[in-house]
Amino acid sequence: MKLPSLSSLLAILLTAVATGTYAQGAASYPTKSIRIVVPFPAAGTTDILARAVGAEMSKAWGQSVTIENRPGAGGNLGSDVVAKAAPDGYTLLVGAVSPQAINVTLYRDLPYDVMRDFEHITLIAAVPNLLEVHPSVPVKTVKELIDYAKANPGKLNYASSGSGTSIHLSAELFKTLAGVDMVHIPYKGSAPAITDLLAGQVQVMFDNLPSSLAHVKAGKLRAIAVTTAKRSPALPEVPTIAEAGLPAYEASSWFGLHAPARTPKDIVNKIYGTVSKALQSKDMAERLSSQGAEAVGNTPEAFTEFVREEIQKWAKVVKASGARVD
Repeated sequence: MKLPSLSSLLAILLTAVATGTYAQGAASYPTKSIRIVVPFPAAGTTDILARAVGAEMSKAWGQSVTIENRPGAGGNLGSDVVAKAAPDGYTLLVGAVSPQAINVTLYRDLPYDVMRDFEHITLIAAVPNLLEVHPSVPVKTVKELIDYAKANPGKLNYASSGSGTSIHLSAELFKTLAGVDMVHIPYKGSAPAITDLLAGQVQVMFDNLPSSLAHVKAGKLRAIAVTTAKRSPALPEVPTIAEAGLPAYEASSWFGLHAPARTPKDIVNKIYGTVSKALQSKDMAERLSSQGAEAVGNTPEAFTEFVREEIQKWAKVVKASGARVD
């Protein structure tokens, strides 16, 4: 009988050690601090949701959860950090529709492959975008905004959280359907865009509802309409763009939790179980709803298929808008 070679025995031993380590890790995970990367600046919707989820994970497991903001390139920089991190469950990503779906078509060369380089753990929340203006703009309805924009072509500047984000494409879709000319001013995240909108440096924005809601309620910004097919419970008096005059219009944002590809399935399931339980709690659902977000918490399998479908959906919107970032 031929005995296995020394190299074969070494390979078998290393495989056994690795398997045992992962099995032990899945059972005891987490044993140290967890890092959640947010690919946008602090104070935006992605950051708000990451901190809410991170607090629940820390509470459930007794380990600290740190939030690391790594903005840039429409969410690509932070996403790439996680794509290339060790697949051990200690580096996670709270991603969004732009870096995990829109950018696949918008950018010629992404540094990561959304379907190959991530484990998609769960959809945290779905969020409407809010069409809002600085109070100095003399409009209160979608029709008035369209009429004003047509009477003043190129004089309205609209802010976005970056080229290719859902905020940007929500505005581009509006421009296309309404036939108006507004100038795009991209920022590195929603927070700095909102700062300039509040100051009147830009006049219009399609922002994620949670990061603008307090400013609207304080009267610092004027809400015109929401981008989703249904009104938001957080602002029930504000109509949808479709019912306010553009019936073909619908767009929304979403935010999910991801891990590097090849993160052990047991660890992925443990993270999913904890986060999903938190999202389904009455307290968390009410907290997110009060900020204009709808808690979800679907399974890794369902979320993976959702991401795949969103890539296909937004590819059509990107191509129709003509938007491109190279």
